[in-house]
Amino acid sequence: MLLALGPLLYYWSREDTLDFYGQAANWPVDSVYLGETVCSRRHLLRLPDWLELAGKLADAGKQVVLSSQTLIESESDLKALRKLVSWAGAEAGRSHRFLVEANEWGAVRLLAEAGLPFVAGPTLNVYNPDTLALLAEMGAVRWVPPVEMPRTMLGPMAVPAGMETEVFAWGRLPLAFSARCFTARHYNLQKDDCQFRCLDHPDGLVLRSREGEDFLAINGIQTQSAKVMQLAHRLDELHHAGVTGLRLSPQSRHMARVVAIHRALLDGHLAPADSPASLAACRAAPSCDGYWSGQAGMASSLSA
Repeated sequence: MLLALGPLLYYWSREDTLDFYGQAANWPVDSVYLGETVCSRRHLLRLPDWLELAGKLADAGKQVVLSSQTLIESESDLKALRKLVSWAGAEAGRSHRFLVEANEWGAVRLLAEAGLPFVAGPTLNVYNPDTLALLAEMGAVRWVPPVEMPRTMLGPMAVPAGMETEVFAWGRLPLAFSARCFTARHYNLQKDDCQFRCLDHPDGLVLRSREGEDFLAINGIQTQSAKVMQLAHRLDELHHAGVTGLRLSPQSRHMARVVAIHRALLDGHLAPADSPASLAACRAAPSCDGYWSGQAGMASSLSA
């Protein structure tokens, strides 16, 4: 089973982002996803910067995947998507080091028209084998199931031959996207004048219910779970469901330790039952795994 570092969902300073990926070059992950998937206003790093990072990570032995934006809202967003696909096509003529992760169907169409292999991201919302087969015909070589898909649905899924299955296994769950920026609204700001307040919340802004329970986290236009998805203790079930890779979502602290623990788990140096105790100090919030077992997403089979 492979280990992947998913795309950065938060908005960090340029220095913090470059430092993070500089460290990631030495982490025992097989693939690294790069690029802005949440908000087009986050432009401290632009495509040339991501491409420079991609080259460095590829030189370090990582498979690099360039992730596309999830919500295309303007002509400038579409232009950026076309530029990414165009670059990927030009690069394919020289090297096959990089893939593109399609996070909406417009990206799928552009990649298919260019004849480029791609990763079908979790926000494509693939729930049946017919859609998965269509994506394979269009060039998908890997798919990431929606984060709410339970093992009872994933296990029987007819996955096309040769297609990899990568499951979101660590991090705050990306639940929904909206044209409205919730972080800006929290500060009584207009979306177009958000003052980049997401920079103040490197792991999202937690919202509590009226009862005082942590319920959701807001991250610009993205809504996340307040709890941290954790599936390391369910490794045997993941194997039985045909999963070929685990995705770890970046967080601002303890990420190197999170990667190391999952690597030890996959290499057989750590028992799945022992992983919760090892990962407890790495979480920014209590854990959850409810979706995997067909329960409410915020439910957990662990004590904390």
